[in-house]
Amino acid sequence: MYPHERSLTRTLADKPFAIIGVNSDKDLDKLNEVCEEKHITWRSFWNGEEGTQGPISKKWQVTGWPTTYLIDQNGIIRYKNVRGEALDEAIETLLAEMDIAVDLTGIDHEAEDAKALAGDSEEEREDAEDDGEDEANAKDKPESKDAAVEKKDDDKAADSKKASAEKADSEPADKTGDEANDGGKADSDEESQPAADAEPEDEKEPAKEAESESKDDSDEKS
Repeated sequence: MYPHERSLTRTLADKPFAIIGVNSDKDLDKLNEVCEEKHITWRSFWNGEEGTQGPISKKWQVTGWPTTYLIDQNGIIRYKNVRGEALDEAIETLLAEMDIAVDLTGIDHEAEDAKALAGDSEEEREDAEDDGEDEANAKDKPESKDAAVEKKDDDKAADSKKASAEKADSEPADKTGDEANDGGKADSDEESQPAADAEPEDEKEPAKEAESESKDDSDEKS
């Protein structure tokens, strides 16, 4: 049944036709595996952990699996459990009511599906080979000039940042040394200056001469 459905989705891809599935697997992970394994590309709803007794099948009164309904453009069930060529004829009839002409008679859906899947596999293989070649070429390709310049600029910026950090670390020690030198110089200058209350040498000499003159006058008087 899956080959027929896959073939219909490809043949009627540009027509107002769609398949909606309901899966009765109790395990949701299993459902995902089945969809991938069977190449189910159309929407497929999970019937819940109750499997075939889930809420969707109950609402649609499904008593056997698989059960198919063919619904027209107005949402009315027109056919039930039609398969094979009968399904193709029913689809042609409903599309004709929409003034859309299709011819599905004579199509070997299984052969068409097998060919399509083989083509998909070949395309996937070629894509994988192309990806591998691109990866190998990217690995072997020499570094571009722009990339080399950008790398050089990054290295230069990193060296500049490192130098700035080293300079910032050394500044506190240098500043302390300058302050120590300035302080020592200030103390030395203060020590070299004469005390404010010390008598200048010039002021001492007149006092000495005055004392000598006073002694001479005393001698003359005696």
